[in-house]
Amino acid sequence: MKTFMALAISLALAQTVQAQEFAKGKVFLDVNRNGKLDKHEKGIASVSVSNGREVVATDKDGNYQLPVGNDNIIFVVKPSGYAVPLDENNHPKFYYIHKVNGSPASKYPGVTATGKIPASVNFALYQQDEQANFSAFVFGDPQAYTEEELGFFKNGIINEIADKSVAKFGISLGDLVGDDLSLQPKYKSVISTMGLPWYNVMGNHDMNYDAKTDSLSDESFERTFGPNNYSFNYGNAHFIVLDNIIYPNPRTGKGYLGGFRKDQLDFVENDLKQVAKDKLVVLSFHIPLYHENSNVFRNEDRQRLFDILAPFEHTLSLSAHTHFQRQYFYGQKDGWKQEHAHHEYNVGTTSGDWYSGELNDKGIPVSTMRDGTPKGYAVLKIEGNQYSFDYKVVGKPASYQIDIYGASVVPEKYTKRYPIYANFFIGREGDKVAYRINQGDWKEMEYVNESDPAFLKSLAKYDTAEKLMTTRRPSNPEKSSHLWVTNLPKLKTGEYQIEIRAIDMFNREHFATKSIVVE
Repeated sequence: MKTFMALAISLALAQTVQAQEFAKGKVFLDVNRNGKLDKHEKGIASVSVSNGREVVATDKDGNYQLPVGNDNIIFVVKPSGYAVPLDENNHPKFYYIHKVNGSPASKYPGVTATGKIPASVNFALYQQDEQANFSAFVFGDPQAYTEEELGFFKNGIINEIADKSVAKFGISLGDLVGDDLSLQPKYKSVISTMGLPWYNVMGNHDMNYDAKTDSLSDESFERTFGPNNYSFNYGNAHFIVLDNIIYPNPRTGKGYLGGFRKDQLDFVENDLKQVAKDKLVVLSFHIPLYHENSNVFRNEDRQRLFDILAPFEHTLSLSAHTHFQRQYFYGQKDGWKQEHAHHEYNVGTTSGDWYSGELNDKGIPVSTMRDGTPKGYAVLKIEGNQYSFDYKVVGKPASYQIDIYGASVVPEKYTKRYPIYANFFIGREGDKVAYRINQGDWKEMEYVNESDPAFLKSLAKYDTAEKLMTTRRPSNPEKSSHLWVTNLPKLKTGEYQIEIRAIDMFNREHFATKSIVVE
């Protein structure tokens, strides 16, 4: 009997081993750039390749092998000093979709059946010069619900960027469209006009809402953009892109929850095993890690991510989703394991306040965000393993980093009753913001956590209108995390220039001025 059982177990194990399929192939230097492995082309050693969970490094001849099931995306992790091929939309082609039976039926189509894994899944790379100092565009939430709004995005953001060559690539931080997934290919075509390799994060408005499980909520995204969890290198920085929306919410069965599946965090852990500890690690996802209760973001997932990142001294997270702009810093009380905090930049959006508000001179909604941040985009600047960033307001010069709000004419008798507000768009509590009048001494302004008065003024125009406004009312205000205030001192009759100076977290100075008249 024991002999029979042992034989049965052996047969079962043999069948299991036999049933396990593998993706095999070569990462090679595509000298003639035809996308095919030719006889004279050599493999590249020590390049990471992943199936979405496991990560292996190619051998000395550029070969790799990874286990696959019926639904995997195999992808190469672009190494520094190399480029991956781009499609006609400047979309990086660094992956192979293996989906034996194709995507399940859905309102929006997914991936067609691929059948069995090919005998070889090879990845072409080209050599390219990469400097340690470079820049990248970072777009929050294009989120076009209609083709008209996609036109607003193109004309108001893409066409506004005069010199696109200042960046080496770009990243959109999710909500590429607004629920209508048929717009995804059109968004892809629009973003291609940037003329740069462009990486995309999946957002909660990019999902298949009729998916039964989270792992199937990205089928249409995969069809257009490929994997929603992947990584790549540029210069001395390692970029990780993650889908951090769990849908349907496993706790309620409805809506979504911020967090990560185990296989995603396994991928991050395995991926970072191949990354030098002195590199800058930049994570990009849609929903901020910050939360005040675990009904918004699953805390245990954030904690495991922090644990995985613990050996890396230089890190940064990028998120969007909120349609305002904030800086979050996570310390040891938040579960971060290092003495210096982990910084998450919650980037303002390219759709602003969902394309609301009055139209500008180009017929595009001004769409100031509900915390008073103007519509715009970020430019991430990398120097070795250090980073900084700029926020570029649409339609304004790059120097426009502070908005001053206050009366232009005040009575001499009551000048001390009049406040002056400074909205420092990339600011945070603790930054030094000061003012001076007519080149006098600098005096500190007071940080306040309240609604931006300029946004309230624009909202009041809708709420007090006696005739129908033809454009969409902006959203209700949120408290701003980058607002300072002071009251005017006693001033005599005359003309005055108020100058605001803000020093950001990178010790850079920004200035703005406003003229007032005292009568």
